[in-house]
Amino acid sequence: MSLNEKKRILRSDIIVTALAVIPLALASVLSLYSPLAAANADDSVEKGGYLAIAADCAACHTADEAKPFAGGLKIASPIGNIYSTNITPDKKTGIGDYSYEDFARAVREGIAKDGHALYPAMPYPSYSRISNDDLRNLYDWFQQAVQPQVNPNRESDIPWPLNIRWPLHVWQWAFTDGTVSLPKSKDPQWQRGAYLVQGLGHCGSCHTPRGVALQEKALDQTDPDYLSGGKVDIWYAPDLTGSKASGLGEWSQQDIVDFLDTGKNDRTTAFGIMKEVIARSTHQLTDEDLNAIAVYLKSLPARKEEAALKDDPKTAQALAEGDVSAVGAKLYVDNCSGCHGDDGKGYQNIFPALALNPAIAGDDPSSVISIILKGGAQPATGSDSSGIVMPDFASQLDDKQVADVATFIRHGWGNRAPPVNAKDVKAIRDAIKKADAN
Repeated sequence: MSLNEKKRILRSDIIVTALAVIPLALASVLSLYSPLAAANADDSVEKGGYLAIAADCAACHTADEAKPFAGGLKIASPIGNIYSTNITPDKKTGIGDYSYEDFARAVREGIAKDGHALYPAMPYPSYSRISNDDLRNLYDWFQQAVQPQVNPNRESDIPWPLNIRWPLHVWQWAFTDGTVSLPKSKDPQWQRGAYLVQGLGHCGSCHTPRGVALQEKALDQTDPDYLSGGKVDIWYAPDLTGSKASGLGEWSQQDIVDFLDTGKNDRTTAFGIMKEVIARSTHQLTDEDLNAIAVYLKSLPARKEEAALKDDPKTAQALAEGDVSAVGAKLYVDNCSGCHGDDGKGYQNIFPALALNPAIAGDDPSSVISIILKGGAQPATGSDSSGIVMPDFASQLDDKQVADVATFIRHGWGNRAPPVNAKDVKAIRDAIKKADAN
């Protein structure tokens, strides 16, 4: 029996085990964040629950799954770690004594009830676009349907003098508005999609590049930088414009809907922070809203003028013939081909394709390096591959080996991304170690 055949048998065992536990895991997650969790909820409260899912509030404000929205989650920033706040209706440690006006000011302007400025890890530049009705519904839901939790807010790890708050007011004056700015269009589906992407979904927080003051360079499609890709910690959130190789130019509307609903499609699989976004948020949106988002994203012109990726069979042919002379080829065969195949196309609905994958084809290799070092599970959405785990290779491969196999993946099968060097790998490996130590 060949090595690859043994690998495939092992992967099959993993799949069977993963599929057996998916329903229980998914039920546990959804039970905490269902918009209908509150008995006898009125219409405003019920709508607010759905909006909280669309805004993905739980992802940042839940550190302990037994205490939804009680805060305390560590969020890395370039100047130090900060910790999300308690947004349950507890009157002492949460937002129980917030009036609607206090709540609106915090969400849209980043100003807490006592007047201190919130760190812009809270995406209030995007949330300023939430409509008055939706903001009222969100307030009603948090005050009436969320269980109060006693959990004092934790001070940041940002060192003095960078932790002084008053300069944030200057930042807010320069880079936020705080007034409602709703997208306008004759197409109601486009308008709904723009509203979700720009506002509640705050997609630009990750997928838009940042300026020297760490501000998003753009907040809507009127600027070509909007959703053109951005660095987030050790990950790179890819281009969502119509760029043909590194963006969504070759994706259909259904490709986008499938990805947001299940965390995968024939072109890629969710990784890093996006896994949580899908499991907690987009997977639970209505089909109408998913299609609206897809319509809006497909309307964005390409940020980069680039040719579409085209399948090149030379890589698969070389591997099939035992030719591993290319940089990283032997490492790929030994560690990756059992799941992703000699052709780099993976196994449909099970293991993601690496060939012609826009998340791999971008200039920034951070995500490719990170997933090799850290591994990770696919989003828990109840799809046929939910819960399948890619192992980490941090302890098996040194920096040069990771760089070589990443280069092979980014050059093979028609991919044409720049090579990766060991310094890039070391920087991300060090960042992972630092995060784990903290």
